[in-house]
Amino acid sequence: MAEASIWLIIGFLGQACFSARFIVQWLASERRKKSFIPVAFWYFSVAGGAILLCYALYRRDPVFILGQATGLVIYFRNLSFIRQQDVRLKGSCRKIV
Repeated sequence: MAEASIWLIIGFLGQACFSARFIVQWLASERRKKSFIPVAFWYFSVAGGAILLCYALYRRDPVFILGQATGLVIYFRNLSFIRQQDVRLKGSCRKIV
């Protein structure tokens, strides 16, 4: 298989991961009957964004590279907020007990 074909498969895989985040978000919202963004949304965003960034680097596309790199910073930051919130919640539970 040619190198370009392998990278095309990688690009489609990244896009599939990136798109899957919306399916995860939609299903979680349907279950709750309100808009909701589950943590899995951010993990799919990171996975898809990282794979697409690799593909963008292969293509040497500065617009695509900047877009995916910026997105990754935002996705990791949201995961950081979630982790900080979990730590605070666990800390407050210990004080009660």
